[in-house]
Amino acid sequence: MATPPEVDQDQNIYVNFDSKGPYISIPQFYAGRSVFITGGTGFMGKVLVEKLLRSCPDIKNIYLLMRPKRGQEVSMRLNELLNSPLFDTIRKEKPNELNKVTPICGDITLHQLGISESDQTLLCRNVSVVFHSAATVKFDEKLELSVKINMLGTKRLVELCHRMLNLDALVHVSTAYCNCDRTEIQEVIYKTPYDPANIINLISWLPEDVLDKLTPLLIGKRPNTYTFTKALTEQMLLEEAGNLPVAIVRPSIVIACFSEPAAGWLDNWNGPTAIISAVGNGLFRTIICEKDFLCDVIPVDIVINLVITAAWRTATTKSRDMKIYNCVTSRQQPITWGEFVGYSIQNMIRHPMEGVIWYPTGALRMNRLINAVQGYFVHYIPAYFLDMFAWAMGKKPIMIKIQNKLEKAVGCLEYFTTHQWRFTDDNVRELLTHMNTSDRNTFQFDVTQIDWDTYFERYILGLRAFLCKQNPKTLPSSRKKMTILYSVHQMSKILIVIFTWRFLMARSKKIRDAWSGILRIILQTLSLLPFF
Repeated sequence: MATPPEVDQDQNIYVNFDSKGPYISIPQFYAGRSVFITGGTGFMGKVLVEKLLRSCPDIKNIYLLMRPKRGQEVSMRLNELLNSPLFDTIRKEKPNELNKVTPICGDITLHQLGISESDQTLLCRNVSVVFHSAATVKFDEKLELSVKINMLGTKRLVELCHRMLNLDALVHVSTAYCNCDRTEIQEVIYKTPYDPANIINLISWLPEDVLDKLTPLLIGKRPNTYTFTKALTEQMLLEEAGNLPVAIVRPSIVIACFSEPAAGWLDNWNGPTAIISAVGNGLFRTIICEKDFLCDVIPVDIVINLVITAAWRTATTKSRDMKIYNCVTSRQQPITWGEFVGYSIQNMIRHPMEGVIWYPTGALRMNRLINAVQGYFVHYIPAYFLDMFAWAMGKKPIMIKIQNKLEKAVGCLEYFTTHQWRFTDDNVRELLTHMNTSDRNTFQFDVTQIDWDTYFERYILGLRAFLCKQNPKTLPSSRKKMTILYSVHQMSKILIVIFTWRFLMARSKKIRDAWSGILRIILQTLSLLPFF
């Protein structure tokens, strides 16, 4: 491990013992530089853009690869992006910084990324740092599209990077689960069973229906096309990067912001968020999950801080060794799935959603039969009744559709809630030793600083405010409703026990006789006590 930087008392600057010359801070490094970002309109990409603008004030330009969407030109999409709540702080404090963001019209699935010749020239002349986060994160994506976006898109970006005159760093955002067919995952690139070029050729000449049939055989022990193509992409990068300065960041399950720019901010239902929301609303109550297995979730702002720092380190060391960073929490700040669900339910009771239909509870179990039976009674039977009621009131029945979507989401997540991995993160921890105190505070990615109790309160409040668009002023009335629902929930359990017992007594003479015997013993015992 490298020796940490030390202050030179005479010059008041930091000096790295393993490098030549004075310490260059992260904001200083980005000063006057132009960066190119793919996936800038995605969950992580937005946080990356905001962080660069806010914490690297002298950055020159941020070029975002964007495609027209739903009839909107890229300029309109950029304006919508920069007017989102995520950029509130910058709009209030440094609005001119937003002018540094320039859209580059293109598409990750097209030849040469669909970028015009003039824009390619612009990028090749000016860009010195590239962040590649564009990807399809759908677990059930068809293999053809997953290869086109995750693999071919990366291949085309690397080809463009080879033409960049002043490229100092290319950071590729992968996933900690790209090697999920292994139980121990180190910060290395593992050889894939197939040559990436062969898989790319395969999708070009095989028809879609044949590819669909071959997909389970190709992905093997991996659960989906996402992890399969991400692993192939890393192998392809190793083969095609050549002398490019490349680093790979592998986050685990990325969820809401830990602290910045807004604690608890998130803008999608990916991962466990949709299920947690359903639990909080009383719509979902049982799931296949090993509660004692480690749940590796990571706040998005911690991932982005590591991404920005990895680019700085790659460029300032001028190393051609491809560094891999496993951005995970299970090694240094572990939390189990049982704790994850417990913290979530605890905070959803403390800060309830509007429109909750039942008191939030959640059962994690590995018995599929019991889970299926309970799921039918607590998920589908109430959904049928609610849909019948909605139909009778002239409204559109939606509850069965919601339950079907939730079942699909749970199915995609099940592999990750029933398996466990051991990740190493030595490179991440070493990276911290090369940063001065100011950089470590500004670009904080030390997961040992996470307090899960505090974080989950922010997560649930963020889910309520940013995703569900619910006003904090409705919290008092929602809490009153939650108190009522708790009483109803407890009463319903008592009634179920009473009705079940009466049903059993009515059906079985042995149970009646046993119950009578128990009552006689209780009464006889009480009669012996002096106060009876």
